Amino acid sequence: MNISRIIGRLGLATLVLAFPVVANAHWSLNNDASTLSFVTIKADHIAEIHTFDVLSGEIADNGNVDITIELASVNTLIPIRNERMQAMLFETNLFPEGNIEAQIDLDALTAMEAGNSKTISLDFSLSMHDATRSYTAEVLVTRLADGLVATTQKPIVVTADEFGLQDGVEALREVAGLPSISRAVPVSFTIVFDQGH
Repeated sequence: MNISRIIGRLGLATLVLAFPVVANAHWSLNNDASTLSFVTIKADHIAEIHTFDVLSGEIADNGNVDITIELASVNTLIPIRNERMQAMLFETNLFPEGNIEAQIDLDALTAMEAGNSKTISLDFSLSMHDATRSYTAEVLVTRLADGLVATTQKPIVVTADEFGLQDGVEALREVAGLPSISRAVPVSFTIVFDQGH
């Protein structure tokens, strides 16, 4: 075999090996830059904002989005209330995680120039407490130089009854001595995915 053929084959092999590295970028959720919050209303008109502080997730090459919520990371800014929500509402000893799944057109979003944004209608599922429900959200997606950021345009209303959490809400109401706690909560998020290889 002559030297030019060897060089040609080495060049082709290099292209074949290099291409998947470019095509199969790894997309991972940036927990420090992401926020998942929900609002509770007690005693008819007192609203309070809470967050989940530990999120993880990724976007697969086919556009499948998978996000895990560590329910024990619920943060109400009051330690005893955090503990009560963990034990009485979410039952994190039995159900430690919530999960969000969605499908996006990854090619179209990554083709956007950095700094550009577009609003998409995102169908997703939320699984928690042995139940799964489907929702649709209007989400503003912005292309970053090395990632994507997705922000809800409007809150998503999630009800305790959809996930069998109504008894937990009632238990929280009783222990806190409140006349009422709403079973419907508006949920908002800003999720950042970093793109790597």
